[in-house]
Amino acid sequence: MKIDIIEMTPTKAQFAITDTNPAFANALRRTIISDVPKMALDNVEFHLGPIMDEKGVAFESVSPLFDEVVAHRLGLIPVPTNLETFNFRAKCTCNGEGCPSCTVMYSLNKKGPCTVYSGDLEPIGDPKFRVKDDLIPIVKLADDQALLIYATAELGTGKQHAKWQAALGAGYRYFAKIEIEGSKCDLGGSCVRVCPKGVLAKEDRKIVAKHPEKCNLCNSCIEVCDAGVIKVTGDPSKILFRFETDGSLSAKEVLSRGLKILEERFEGLREQISSLED
Repeated sequence: MKIDIIEMTPTKAQFAITDTNPAFANALRRTIISDVPKMALDNVEFHLGPIMDEKGVAFESVSPLFDEVVAHRLGLIPVPTNLETFNFRAKCTCNGEGCPSCTVMYSLNKKGPCTVYSGDLEPIGDPKFRVKDDLIPIVKLADDQALLIYATAELGTGKQHAKWQAALGAGYRYFAKIEIEGSKCDLGGSCVRVCPKGVLAKEDRKIVAKHPEKCNLCNSCIEVCDAGVIKVTGDPSKILFRFETDGSLSAKEVLSRGLKILEERFEGLREQISSLED
């Protein structure tokens, strides 16, 4: 098996897997969605009672949304994650009580009228854990409303809740095998014009597959080809894989951790099978 990176940005990855099969591609897809851990806000505490500003003016500790809805929105905000630093809270040496090795504390203190954004979350401690996407709207406060919140982020996986899902929109498709019988082609060019991805081109008095990696197997070229000289099939041994992240982890980190998790699982399965043979 071989992986060729086509595109790799902090939040998006696209790569080709050759000498593989759909079973492995689907295993990788499920792993990066469900098993790669990331940080997310899990415990949110709301201050009850009046909230005073610097001038002694009292604000009511309410918002137009229920506290549960605000907490849910906070949980979905991408929190910077360092998988080399943090442990799962249940497996940490603090026995789940919460410490700098498994949790990050955040505070939010806003008084209306204003819109509360993700950037209003302030990490208690190291500023490197400040939320990068700071323009995610959470709630809009009226004149006499305020929020004072303390929230705790910890590691989790997509199996537990969608807020811990490291990869988004993960999917794959077969690479296309495009065959054109040049000797029978009438060079009408309708297949070139109808292709939505610009896969085909007319060069040197013949139709060629100039960008086969863009083909999504829609078969539009086959439908308009009156000569019937185009054949498009999917190659299950060569797969185009793509996914995005919410920014908590980079796409490279998600891919590396997903492959590592799969490797550990395959190794564990190999050991179990070996023990049965003994």
